[in-house]
This record gives sequence, structure tokens and C-alpha cells, in this order.
Amino acid sequence: QVRLVESGGGLVQPGGSLRLSCAASGIIIAIYDMGWYRQAPGKQREWVASISRGGSANYADFVKGRFAISRDNVKNTLYLQMNSLTPEDTAVYYCKPVATDYWGQGTQVTVSS
Repeated sequence: QVRLVESGGGLVQPGGSLRLSCAASGIIIAIYDMGWYRQAPGKQREWVASISRGGSANYADFVKGRFAISRDNVKNTLYLQMNSLTPEDTAVYYCKPVATDYWGQGTQVTVSS
């Protein structure tokens, strides 16, 4: 059974930072390109960043230079370092192996003063 557990979200002030984690079980993330996605209230889910099996990262323009995706294949965990957060980053964040329909429950990130 595949399980993806996102964590690390919370309430942060504008300009602050958070580090999200996605712990995977029932799947070996090393064989997948992995991605982070987010869904803000009233909006469709959107792609945020992805990292290839070889470690190459790509970012949506709205997070480029502020977010960093990384992976630890030994720990079977995906990360998203988020810096310079703005209220527009408020959303539920999800991780997913890119070529699959496996989703976790997400972690809420709220950026507010």
C-alpha cells in the first residue's frame, strides 16, 4: 500500500520560511521523478516543483528563487524548502511521484501576519 505523508506546514509570517517533508512508504521514490503541488482555496491544484531521479530540479515561475526541492532516497523522503513566503503561497501542499496518481493528505501552509 502506497502512503505519502506530508508534514512541516503551519502558520508563518510573510517573509518567513518553512521546510516541508514527504515521507513515502510502499513505494521507492528513487525510481520516480517526484513533485510538489499545491491547492489554494477556490483554485485548482497546481504544480510547484519537481525533481528528477537524477536530482535535476524544475520550478514554477512563481516560486523560482524562493523554493528548493530536494530528495533523500535513503530516507525515502522528499523535501521542499520554502523561503520568502508571501500570502499568495497559502495553500495545501502535496507531494506525488510524477507519473502516478498517488497523493498524500497534504499539509496546510498559511502565510499571514
